[in-house]
Amino acid sequence: MKKNFTLLAFLLCSVIGLAQIPAGYYNTATGTGYTLKTQLKRIIDNNNDGLPSERISTDPGYAGLYVTYTTSDIDLYYENNGTMLDMYTENPTGPDNCEFTYGTNQDDGTLGTAECQRYNREHIIPQSVFSSATPMYSDAHFVVPSDKYVNAQRGNFPFGRVNVATNTYSNGSKKGNNLNSGYSAGYSTTVFEPINEFKGDIARMFFYFATRYEDQVASWPYDMFNGTSNQVFDNTFLNILITWHLNDPVSQREIDRNNAIYARQNNRNPFIDNSGYVCQIYPTQCATLSTNSFEFENTISIYPNPAVNNEVTISSETELKSIVLYNINGQIIQEIKNPTRVDNSYKVNNLSSGFYLVQMASENAIATKKLIVN
Repeated sequence: MKKNFTLLAFLLCSVIGLAQIPAGYYNTATGTGYTLKTQLKRIIDNNNDGLPSERISTDPGYAGLYVTYTTSDIDLYYENNGTMLDMYTENPTGPDNCEFTYGTNQDDGTLGTAECQRYNREHIIPQSVFSSATPMYSDAHFVVPSDKYVNAQRGNFPFGRVNVATNTYSNGSKKGNNLNSGYSAGYSTTVFEPINEFKGDIARMFFYFATRYEDQVASWPYDMFNGTSNQVFDNTFLNILITWHLNDPVSQREIDRNNAIYARQNNRNPFIDNSGYVCQIYPTQCATLSTNSFEFENTISIYPNPAVNNEVTISSETELKSIVLYNINGQIIQEIKNPTRVDNSYKVNNLSSGFYLVQMASENAIATKKLIVN
């Protein structure tokens, strides 16, 4: 199968470096498809599966999550000031509206009626799905620190693509009915959408969950699940998660978080260590999504390139739903939603000098191209 990944994913992955994976940790992950998923489950679970280099996952407990967070979720990447890193309020391109200090703003049962008052523990897969049972309840690979108010606002809603937002939060996360078209077609009720910076992070948490708890997940009802232990996800949400995974590649922050949690739980998220596992497990879905994006990319041009007078024109035969400019570090520099289209063209101006990756999304595909502004 030919895999077509975005240029952004390639460039960022090339400078991330390797995670601190123990020698031989994935030696038994030799299969493909759902066989590979089961092999990964045996590596990261809490059973003695008789592997040559067996490591048994441990459970530091629900209270222990707050201890884990002091090494796994510190902001050393954006403000770089040692505060709590919360995916629901973190602003990657400017000052945060909320700044939480561990031990100071922790949830004590009060407040949480607005953003920035308290932080608590957010189950990316809602705890009601698995009846708050352990070890899921306290698994830091998918239980993250978050603003208490936004956590409650997200509630048990699935993750998806918001069509028209009914609620928008300080960093741009939002809630509203799912966009029932393109790669998110098939679901039309309320979803929660994180910002682009963290969509891949959340997708890889879901793939971890589907793998780590493969032997139980078929019995857990949730809109994002399909009641099986192999595919696990409903087709709509599988397409959403794969797209987010491919378009928001593994970051240094995720690598560091994975290492910190391994030190506490003795297991790892395989999809951070090797992002290619996703398409090895779900090759058909990856091929379909990649083909759409490849064909879409061939219909787009950006000119002049290098830009003249800090402005470029994007020509696209297909209507664009968004245009996002990233710098070489993967930070969003400019984001235009529902851009104005004139004669199949879009203008992007006020560009500062530099090298950019321009990500353009239609209803059902995403393309990324290079841009130089002198």
